[in-house]
Formats: sequence, C-alpha cells, structure tokens
Amino acid sequence: MAAKKKVFVAMSGGVDSSVAAALLQRAGYDCTGIFMCFGQAPKGAASHPGCCSPQDAADAKDVAACLGIKFAVLNFQQDIEKIIDYFVNEYRNARTPNPCILCNSQLKFGKLLQYAAAMGADYVATGHYAQIHSQAGQFRLARGIDSGKDQSYALFNVLRQYFEKILLPVGEYTKKQIRQIAAEANLPVKDKAESQEICFVADDDYASLVAAKAPQLVKTGNVVDSAGKILGQHQGIFRFTIGQRKGLRIAMGKPMYVIGLDATSNTVTLGSREELEQKSLLADNVNWLVDPPSSKPFEAIVQIRYNHRGVPAIVTPQDNSNVAVDFYKSVSAITPGQAAVFYDMNDNVIGGGWIKN
Repeated sequence: MAAKKKVFVAMSGGVDSSVAAALLQRAGYDCTGIFMCFGQAPKGAASHPGCCSPQDAADAKDVAACLGIKFAVLNFQQDIEKIIDYFVNEYRNARTPNPCILCNSQLKFGKLLQYAAAMGADYVATGHYAQIHSQAGQFRLARGIDSGKDQSYALFNVLRQYFEKILLPVGEYTKKQIRQIAAEANLPVKDKAESQEICFVADDDYASLVAAKAPQLVKTGNVVDSAGKILGQHQGIFRFTIGQRKGLRIAMGKPMYVIGLDATSNTVTLGSREELEQKSLLADNVNWLVDPPSSKPFEAIVQIRYNHRGVPAIVTPQDNSNVAVDFYKSVSAITPGQAAVFYDMNDNVIGGGWIKN
C-alpha cells in the first residue's frame, strides 16, 4: 500500500480552514494542522476577531484534536513585522495596501510551503475559496465555486510553480455547504463567527496602528476640491482612501468622495461620483500565472479590489512586469496600492499586478 500523501494545513482557528483539514483527512491525506503565530495578539484581543489571538490558537488546536491529526505552532512574528512595515509605508506614500495578498504569497504559500517541503510534506493546504486545476500539464488558479466568497484575487501573487504543491479543498464548495460540513463533523468551531479584519489590526482601527508606527504622518494638510479650492483640513492622508465617502467631515450639501491623495503636498482631493470614474490604469510588478504574453493586447476580466467582481478590459503588456489596462466602460475608485487581477473567460487567473495610478 502506498504511503499517504502528507499535507500541512494552515489552520487559523476558523471554520473554513478547519473544514479544509476535515475534507483532506476524509480524502485520505496524512494531515498536520499548522497554526501560524504572528506574535502577541494586538491590544484588546480578548474581543478581537482577527486570525492570531490566543482563542484562535486554542480553537485550531481543539479542531486538530477533534479530527485526531497532528498539530504544531510556528512562529512567524519576524515575518509579519515586515508586512506591517509594508502596510505603513504604503500609507506613507498615499497608497492603500493589501497585506493579505503579501501574507498569502510570502508566508502561507512562501515560507510555510518551504518549511513543509523541508519536513517531508507533499502539500500545503488552506481554507481559501479558490480552485486549482491541471490543464495540459499546467496548474491553473481559478475562482471558487461560491462567487460571493471567491478569494482567488488574494492569491494572484503566489508564484505559479508552487500551485502543484497547494491544495484548496474549500474552493469546491459554497460557504453554506462548508458550514453544513462543520456541523455534521461536530467541529468545535462550527458556529464561530467569520473574521473580516486584518489580523494585526486591533478593532479594525488601522489608522491607530499607522499613527503609532509612523507618528510623523499625523500632520495637518488641506482638503481641496478638484479645482484646488480649500474645503477644510485633515490630520493625516493615511486616514483616507480613494472612493471614501464616510468620515470626511466636510459639509458640501451633496455626496463627495475622495478622488485623489498626494503624499508630497499632504493633500486630500474630493470630488463627485462622476470624478471618481476612470477608464484606464497602469499596474507594475505583475505576477503571471501563465506564460508571459508578448506585447500584444489581450481581452480579460479585470478585478480591481477584493469585493469587485471584475469587468471586461483590454490588457496591454508593456514588458514582463508592467501592463496598461483599458476598460470598455468607466470603473469607480481605481486605487493605487490595490491589485488589478486578470481573468480569462473561464474564471482562470492569468496574472495580476499592483495599481500605480
């Protein structure tokens, strides 16, 4: 009898990664649950629903015991500090960061994958809602079955050669089905609430984290309209993001949105919803999940943020790491620092890059 394939399952203590472990065990894999510890939980973590609190660690351990699989805790504190530095630096440069994408590519499917290989594991698995298919000997990343929960966008930056070593069992199910599986297996986390926050940000208050890490960014600047007229003042451009409407503290008698941020002049620009619309973007540091195309333009569905479904566009490679994207129709709130991810018409990820403009 052939030995069971070994898989390290990244278990956050949530229902999705717990069910991922259960599904893989059911499929005959030799599973080891891995809790990735990012250091001490943030202040106020008793009620913090992030993914690295003591309660999360205890939940992951309880699920592993329930399933009868091995369990280990790995310390990733130094690694998460680098991602926090990136997070703060992006706000310093008037960009809106996406740390989950870096965590996926650098830690879960970077350092953890390397550690798993060194320990003799065949695969690393997570509870992401995405799928991996083999096509003509190539492994392709695709959207998950549940369009409302799809997380393929957040995995675009994983190196393509790693996908043959990654398992994403949850991507073949809807969230409702995952909850049902958790209930049927009587997993300790079957009724646990879902986390939507960044794991290193307490109480979803990212501005307090940035202010504490970079107090020099807490400085007064002007809030202006698109014509340059001063409308008021702010206490740090890191408190704003493109498309923001709430919390502007500027009374204009009509809806106003953040349409521009300038780190050099420390200026926030407001405008109408129409001024928020754009038809093109530039993206750099592109990660291709297929053979890099030539400079010939191609049609794709382009997604510009996590909760954006994606719209048709023409993608023109400028070189292997830079592209121009031209949308058929205007899109709202193109945000520097977020990712632009390209899909083919069958929901496979072609690649993606970081929005520049």
